[in-house]
This record gives sequence, C-alpha cells and structure tokens, in this order.
Amino acid sequence: MKSEAVAAVPSPQIGFFAHYLSVWVALCIVAGVALGHLFPGFFAMLAAAEVQHINLPVAALVWLMIVPMLLKVDFAQLAGVRRQMRGIGITLLVNWAIKPFSMALLGWLFIRHVFAAWLPAGQHDAYIAGLILLAAAPCTAMVFVWSRLCGGEPNFTLAQVALNDSIMVVAFAPIVALLLGVASIRVPWGTLLLSVLLYIVVPVIAAQLWRGWLLRRRGQVALDTALRRIDPWSTAALLATLILLFGFQGEAILAQPLIIALLAVPIVIQVYLNAGIAYGLSRWLKVPHCVAGPSALIGASNFFELAVAAAISIFGLRSGAALATVVGVLVEVPVMLSVVRIVNHTGHWFDEQPAPVRS
Repeated sequence: MKSEAVAAVPSPQIGFFAHYLSVWVALCIVAGVALGHLFPGFFAMLAAAEVQHINLPVAALVWLMIVPMLLKVDFAQLAGVRRQMRGIGITLLVNWAIKPFSMALLGWLFIRHVFAAWLPAGQHDAYIAGLILLAAAPCTAMVFVWSRLCGGEPNFTLAQVALNDSIMVVAFAPIVALLLGVASIRVPWGTLLLSVLLYIVVPVIAAQLWRGWLLRRRGQVALDTALRRIDPWSTAALLATLILLFGFQGEAILAQPLIIALLAVPIVIQVYLNAGIAYGLSRWLKVPHCVAGPSALIGASNFFELAVAAAISIFGLRSGAALATVVGVLVEVPVMLSVVRIVNHTGHWFDEQPAPVRS
C-alpha cells in the first residue's frame, strides 16, 4: 500500500502534443535536413545572422522556449533553494568532476580503438577534441525546457544554471586545455559571455518584469492565465529551433552519415551515464523528485551552442571537432526527451522524499 507521500510527488501531466513530442522532434529533424538540402541559400542567410558566433534567430527561439519557465520563478523563494544543497552538489559533481573526464575516456575508447578503422585517421584527435568541448560546457537555456517537461522546481533550476554559468566562465578553458593536453587554448570569451547574457540574464529580467506586471494588475489569476496561454510557445519554439539547426547542418549530415552515427555513440552513452549517476545519487541522498529530475537533466545535457562556437573558433568550420559538436546537437534533443520520459515514469521511486519547496 502506498504511503501518503505519494501525493507529494505527482507525475507531470502533459497533453497529446507533448506526449508524442519525440515523434514531432524526429519529423522536425528530417524536415530540417531536407529543407537545408533543398534551400541552402536561405539557410546560409539565416546562419549568417550572428554575433560572436551566436545565431540570432536561434537566440530568439530560445527566448520563446525558456520564458514560460522563467515566468514561474519567484525570486523571493530562491532562499529556499539552500534546502536543496544536496541537489546542487550532485549536479556540480557530475558537471565538473565526472562529465568532461568520462567523455574524454569514451572518446579515446571509441574513436581511437572501437571505431578507429571506420573513421579518417587524420581526424581522430579532432573528433575527440569536439567531444571534450561538448562535455566541458554544461547546458544552460535548454535545461529550462527539460525541467519544465519533468515538473522540475523552477527556482532550483534557475539557481543551478546560474551557478553553472558562473563556474563555466573560469573553468571551461582550463578543463578543456587539460584534457586536450594543450598549454593554452583560445576560448571565445565573447561567445561565452554573450550567450549567458542572451540566454539567461535578459530573459530572466524580461520574465520577472512581466510577472510583476501581471501580479500587480490582476494577481495570481492573471499569472496562471498567461502561463496557460504561452506554454505552447515553448514546444513550438523547440521544434522550430530543431528545423533551423538541422537546416544549417543538413549538407554535412547527408555527406557523412556513417561518421555521424559513429560519433553519436559515445555522446549517447555519456548522456545516459551522467543522467543515471545524478538520478541515482539523488535517490540515495533522498532528494525530492522535483529536484532529482532537473539534477539528472542538468548533469546530462550540454551547452552545444558554446561547444559548436568554440570548435569552429579553435579548429575551423570544416574540422572534425566542429562536426563532432554538431553531432551533439543531432542527438541532444531526442536523447534528452527519453531521459525526461524516464524521469516522469519513475517518480514513485521518490514517494518517501520530503515535500518539494514551491514558489
């Protein structure tokens, strides 16, 4: 017989469209690759609309993805996140002490040994470098989407992403340099800082101004109504982002399908490995499910925008490193959606956990 604590951890309820999101994602990937192949000039024009390697159309869509999540955040409740220090500790451990090093190991194992005969020998080092760049940059904006889909605690998610961004500014270059065996490495600091500004700072300010205006006008009812109306924006923007990203890389994907598939293997293993470590530690340390879910997702996903920009800046647009980071984009959304599904179907594992801190 289930205990009363079961009610404290409800499974997130999602509609028909969101329930089959993985199907729509697959269709958007196919559509993006096909459109990129059929209309290369149009996608080249969109790809050129960038500042410091940050694509502005994608940045606008990211805004639409994360504002519904940020609108739920009540900064007055952020002090309560201190009660979730175990969750924060878990994601910091996975992101900075496990993920970059596990990816370096997986890259060495698969690129230099298991798949060595099927990959161009002259690109082995570049492929491994791209995988390391991907793993050394923890996800920022997309985490808000994953957290929303698994019923994650919004304030915890915001605090954890802000902390990861702060660490990334000082830790990204040294970790990459250490793992690549390079004495010094040119990191696109402009890209990093502009990404944090565009994907975190500005959306947070805009969402909080909007939230305050709604609460002053009509109170909680107005806020709840606005959230219901804009919630579909997030999913639509996610799908549009996929079409753009795969439209940009359609030619490269079609030209090298076997290499794409082989490079995807260590990335997929890394996602499930780190998500499993974070989720397992959360259950062992009795972290509530609304924190365990985003902890697993933050620990598994990557800041692929920064990884792609860094690979292009350091190794070149046509390099194996750039291609490896693009493969990260290819597998990120479908694989993370599967992690979301696992998290949503295992909430009963946390039935005995303390009630979540809510705003």
